[in-house]
Amino acid sequence: QLQLVESGGGLVQPGGSLRLSCAASGFTLNYSVIGWFRQAPGKEREGVSYISRSGASTNYADSVKGRFTISKDNAKNTVYLQMNSLKPEDTAIYYCAASDMDYELDYVSIDGYDYWGQGTQVTVSS
Repeated sequence: QLQLVESGGGLVQPGGSLRLSCAASGFTLNYSVIGWFRQAPGKEREGVSYISRSGASTNYADSVKGRFTISKDNAKNTVYLQMNSLKPEDTAIYYCAASDMDYELDYVSIDGYDYWGQGTQVTVSS
């Protein structure tokens, strides 16, 4: 069964940190661009961060630049999103997605993903 499973979400105070994981099963992430997306209540799903097939190239939304770090461990078939200095506006359900890709790209539009995880809730509140 081909699937992505996110974990690591939870409740954290403003200024705190969380690390999200996105583990793939049934396929390898070695040939995929991975994106992290989030969706807050009443808002559209938005891209947060992206990482290329090799993990050498990354891309971030302006709203998280300098606070979030995406990384990839191809040996573990897992992608991570380290989130520091969290703000209440980071509260959302976070999803990871994989796009089968022949090229070393660090961005794929939201419509271009082949697999999506079920999401993990991140709540930033005091």
